[in-house]
Amino acid sequence: PESPYQPVIETLENHPQKKFYNVSKLGGAKYDTLPYSIRVLFESSVRNYDGFLVKETDAMNILDWKTKQNNVEVPFCPARVVLQDFTGIPAMVDFAAMREAVRNAGGDPVKVNPTCPTDLTVDHSLQIDFSKCAIQNAPNPGGGDSQKPIAKLSPLKAQPRKLPCRGLAGCKGPCGAGDASRNSGQFSAQIENTPILCPFHLQPVPEPETVLKNQEMEFGRNRERLQFFKWSSKVFKNISVIPPETGMAHQVNLEYLSRVVFEVKDFLYPDSVVGTDSHTTMVNGLGILGWGVGGIETEAVMLGMPISLTLPEVVGCELTGAASPLATSIDIVLSITKHLRQADVAGKFVEFFGSGVSQLSVADRTTIANMCPEYGAILSFFPVDNVTLKHLKHTGFDKAKLEVMEAYLKAVKLFRNDESSSREPEYSQVVQISLSSIIPYVSGPKRSQDRVAVSNMKSDFQACLNEKSGVKGFQIAVEKQNDTVPVQYEGNEYKLSHGCIVIAAVISCTNNCNPSVMLAAGLLAKKAVEAGLVVKPYIRTSLSPGSGMVTHYLSSSGVLPYLSKLGFEVVGYGCSTCVGNTAPLPEAIRNAIKQGDIIACGVLSGTKNFEGRLCDCVRANYLASPPLVVAYAIAGTVRIDFETEPLGTGYNGKSIYLRDIWPTRRELHTVEEECVISSMFKELKEKMEKGNKRWNLLEAPESTLFPWDLKSTYIRCPSFFDKLAKEPVSPQPIENAHVLLYLGDSVTTDHISPAGSIARSSAAAKYLTNKGLTPREFNSYGARRGNDAVMTRGTFANIKLLNKFIGKPAPKTIHFPSGQTLDVFEAAELYQKEGIPVIILAGKKYGLGSSRDWAAKGPFLLGVKAILAESYEKVHKSQLIGIGIAPLQFLPGENPSTLGLTGREQFSILFPPELLPRMTLDIKTSTGKVFSVIALFENDMEISLYKYGGSLNFVARRFL
Repeated sequence: PESPYQPVIETLENHPQKKFYNVSKLGGAKYDTLPYSIRVLFESSVRNYDGFLVKETDAMNILDWKTKQNNVEVPFCPARVVLQDFTGIPAMVDFAAMREAVRNAGGDPVKVNPTCPTDLTVDHSLQIDFSKCAIQNAPNPGGGDSQKPIAKLSPLKAQPRKLPCRGLAGCKGPCGAGDASRNSGQFSAQIENTPILCPFHLQPVPEPETVLKNQEMEFGRNRERLQFFKWSSKVFKNISVIPPETGMAHQVNLEYLSRVVFEVKDFLYPDSVVGTDSHTTMVNGLGILGWGVGGIETEAVMLGMPISLTLPEVVGCELTGAASPLATSIDIVLSITKHLRQADVAGKFVEFFGSGVSQLSVADRTTIANMCPEYGAILSFFPVDNVTLKHLKHTGFDKAKLEVMEAYLKAVKLFRNDESSSREPEYSQVVQISLSSIIPYVSGPKRSQDRVAVSNMKSDFQACLNEKSGVKGFQIAVEKQNDTVPVQYEGNEYKLSHGCIVIAAVISCTNNCNPSVMLAAGLLAKKAVEAGLVVKPYIRTSLSPGSGMVTHYLSSSGVLPYLSKLGFEVVGYGCSTCVGNTAPLPEAIRNAIKQGDIIACGVLSGTKNFEGRLCDCVRANYLASPPLVVAYAIAGTVRIDFETEPLGTGYNGKSIYLRDIWPTRRELHTVEEECVISSMFKELKEKMEKGNKRWNLLEAPESTLFPWDLKSTYIRCPSFFDKLAKEPVSPQPIENAHVLLYLGDSVTTDHISPAGSIARSSAAAKYLTNKGLTPREFNSYGARRGNDAVMTRGTFANIKLLNKFIGKPAPKTIHFPSGQTLDVFEAAELYQKEGIPVIILAGKKYGLGSSRDWAAKGPFLLGVKAILAESYEKVHKSQLIGIGIAPLQFLPGENPSTLGLTGREQFSILFPPELLPRMTLDIKTSTGKVFSVIALFENDMEISLYKYGGSLNFVARRFL
């Protein structure tokens, strides 16, 4: 049907060839009171009207946001999609399988293509095999039937330690601390499109040896997956693949893919995005509406379906004042995280306003926006303003484009005026945060929301030792709290004790767009080296920049060699330590930790610190700003009071305190201005457009259908389309189901579907061993997400999974018909052979953490028919529906304990023929108990998806 909104299509003033929907004329005063983020939803509904998926009533409901919030479902059609490889590969495997299924059902497989522009960034396959220029762990490249290296690999030999220019192999001549001191002021501020330079001699050098070696390992280890990605980029329309070693998905999304305003055939509309990476929200700091969704929903969006969301509440976050000079963007992020968690913003939009917003750079804003999944909000939006335009000017946007962008945003009232006299939108509620009250914090030891003031770190860790085992405590006997374990390492004896640091990772995934915190780490390292401080050699240190831009400004500012001197050498570009891809700790250190039952610590500047995520023997993990990661690494322990205790002893036996080497705000500002320049963004764009030699030489098939290799252990055709139905069926009853797992509160997607290494004793390891692979060839779960056999066996295989049937952390459960204690996969396999359905009992916030489609696909393939929990993380609940699992919720105030359930009963659930949103259902148990639950289907679309067996089957039938 013809759009009723044609009359508001206008031409842009002074740019008559540019057209747009002037949605500000549709609502009058009502539009002016809408939050900026809701205005973007409104524009999308007007522009994408088709009378079927997007109706006129949808646009009117959004315009009536003030009265309709939380009461109606609305569609949203994002302008583009961003995938990262861990969650992107199952999406592309599903597309390949969908082509196969459509062909088998008599359809045309060539028609199966994304209709929404999609960018896939290969950024999660990096593992740290090399650090400090010495080999730490050298697994053979392998997987499946593809054992041949894609290029001649250099010999994997241990490299000798080097002096301050270690890792910069092309440096001419020896460099000493004295040289560093004399030349540290020579910042290459006007370098444009240049290679990395040695800041001591300003000589062009190749990339650090560790980067090249890790790149070689990445391409060798992941050859099969990379060939599949390249095939995808060749045969599917609207797919663009960003090759490895370019940057992380959310970083590339921010620096390169973001348009702010889309222009297609001279038609203008706001940029917006959804992605499979939970950190997609970072782009909201640029005024681009975007958030992370599950791979299942993303695939539907790629095929032209809108996302359906409950018209959200919008919490206005008013920022006032100015932060302390010692507070970094991480401190601001964690402070805001705490405030917004307390304000209960889960499932809501957050939008920032107030005088404090203008004092935050775009880098600060994107850092804050990036953390919003950790406090439960759908997104945190910073409308475009003068600060945004100034940033875009520095990052390569040409003047003409900026003029069009500014004129368009002002025409549709999406531009935020800095003047205090301008009228602010109306919000569902307002949270006020004074930036001047923010002091430096770290977060941990097990959860990102548990903040600890740096000044209280020593006493807080002591309290954690005393506290009962739980979300913070470790329950160490008082008489053992000061125990030490001697250990020999590299010819010297060291003593490990509770609180000792064994992993220190400067990761720029939350800070990559914010040069100040990374430069602060570099300047602190410079001052530390000049003062004579060192890092103990057994500490696993690493520096993983988000993109080449980060390396560039660290190099051009002259701080990179100092970080390297302390062991923080660039290991590559991609997610590594943060997703559990760190190399194993030295055997001597692991043995000492286990021998003394030591609470060893990891410190990193990432966003995830769940227990056991970094390494199974590192039980305490703290999130900290990059300079504090370096400081704690130098100290070697978290049991230190920086105010009264020195970091260490420098030259001439002098005690060096943190205050002696902490960079001032003026120092940071000077270096940032001189080093973070537009040339860095230009260099990144060139790097992305050219790709890299290994990727360019990689061969891949060009057939319409993917040639599945039946021997492959990486890529397998999944079984999701085996029962592709043309018509929906009534929901089938679940009869006499056993409970597969009885879980508690805050079960994360990490617990459900691990992303790290594959344990040698796991069901997945047994499968790979039977395929002829050695443990060194296992790779990680994330790398094998294209193989449903591996991922199903990896479901609930986390060593920290606490199943109440077992009573201790272990990936085990009880198969009740036989009474055996088995791996979760083995028990589920037995239930399926016996024809017995299974369900899962859980507590509050089931599915917390990063969006991960295999956290839904895995349980589905294990035979799970329903989850019964007290509450859910919103994205994960949508994924369960999207794969065909019923999310059921206990009534308020009820849970298994209050209902007297043990989990050993059998459960029967009857669905009515006409299922309605949030309908109450009755559940009967084998003991005769009957209780009610809520079926958490929010709208008719979710019910339809469930009836079709999930969104994949719903979309696939359109091609038949």
